[in-house]
Amino acid sequence: MVLLTQNAGAYAQFITVLLLFVVVLGITAAVTKWLANYQKQQGMNENIEVIETTRIANNKYIQIIRAGGKYMAIAVCKDTVTMLGEIPEDTLKETKPVQGFNFKELLDKAMIKKDAAREEPKDNQLHDEK
Repeated sequence: MVLLTQNAGAYAQFITVLLLFVVVLGITAAVTKWLANYQKQQGMNENIEVIETTRIANNKYIQIIRAGGKYMAIAVCKDTVTMLGEIPEDTLKETKPVQGFNFKELLDKAMIKKDAAREEPKDNQLHDEK
């Protein structure tokens, strides 16, 4: 009889800990989602846009940005941002938006290459073994 009450207490304690874990996990997920939405709203601005970025060294970049209606080149380093100068809009080349890739197409191409390599006999293999 004593053994059953001890097991029941252990099971109740396990269920309680499990429920608390699920509650904490749910709160964590909700706060993470809220923070993501908050940061997304903070990042939405219409007056400043990074047009292009080029890396020139470790932690050193040159960026072309649009601030309002003006285009500027800036140097971004680890601790500093320096304005290099203003760029007339008509001197910038218009770039095509980068096309997203289809993972299935890439996978199919890789599989075709793998199958072709597998079917192709190698020079050092013996073809007629008797």
